Amino acid sequence: MSQPDTPASRADSLIEYPSLFPIKVMGARADGFVHAITHLAREFDPSFDASTVELRESKGGNYLGVTITVTATSREQLDNLYRALTSHPMVKVVL
Repeated sequence: MSQPDTPASRADSLIEYPSLFPIKVMGARADGFVHAITHLAREFDPSFDASTVELRESKGGNYLGVTITVTATSREQLDNLYRALTSHPMVKVVL
């Protein structure tokens, strides 16, 4: 007999590992911002390819959106990467 499908069990299965996983990071447009983000991405995904980074400047030019695509291997890896990104002093928002 199978167990009922609960919201918690579905939440754990939404991502199939390994998979490419885009993360949007926003911060002030400053020297070293993109390098800091790509450095963190490499810490959690040694195969991270910096040539896939997408940049989008804010309308006023004060902020920069950086989309990194990492190879997600586990929920723990993604959680740790999100914690590292959100705690970085140059980062304002992580989506």
